[in-house]
Amino acid sequence: MPKAFLVDTTRCTACRGCQVACKEWHDLPANATKQRGTHQNPPDLNPYNYKIVRFHEHLNAAGDVVWNFFPDQCRHCLTPVCVDVADMAVPGAMVKDAKTGAVLATDKSAGLNAEDARAITEACPYNIPRYDAAAKRITKCDMCIDRVEAGLPPMCVKTCPTGAMVFDERDALLALAQQRLAAARERFPKAHLVDVEDVSVIYLLAEEKEHYYEHAAFM
Repeated sequence: MPKAFLVDTTRCTACRGCQVACKEWHDLPANATKQRGTHQNPPDLNPYNYKIVRFHEHLNAAGDVVWNFFPDQCRHCLTPVCVDVADMAVPGAMVKDAKTGAVLATDKSAGLNAEDARAITEACPYNIPRYDAAAKRITKCDMCIDRVEAGLPPMCVKTCPTGAMVFDERDALLALAQQRLAAARERFPKAHLVDVEDVSVIYLLAEEKEHYYEHAAFM
């Protein structure tokens, strides 16, 4: 059966354990970084970061500073437009795994050029795929499909210390998402689930997407 994630941002503490665990599992090199006036680092997804915890702060009506954290990753869309766009350039460069629902970049993505890759990224409603110019490959979260096929959870989920991230069969996950939403609304009246009918990575936000990240939600 298809799999799905729940990312409950009301439980995220921005420990970035998921971000580091993802890099370690995929054996990705470090990025050269510098202080840019924010705790978010690196500043964006890149070929060596398939996952990044985004930081956003704003003042609420009372004048208090509110921090919101958003663990950003591929949404593994139910109908992935990236696959369709990639197929127009190199058929099979990106595929959706029928068993898990994971959207994957294959070895054939090496046949894509930089312009093709840019078209794929621009078509993604969540601004996810990145092009590794050195390896000439599309890079993105692969749902840790090697672990999932072995009956293990994705590394980011295994590492999360607060239960902000959950991975399960889609039907069970949707039921849990509704339970988490009801509980969250006791503290956060504006809490809502994002793009539930369209993606396999469902976010629970405490506020409007504008207080997280411009691509936090499509609708």
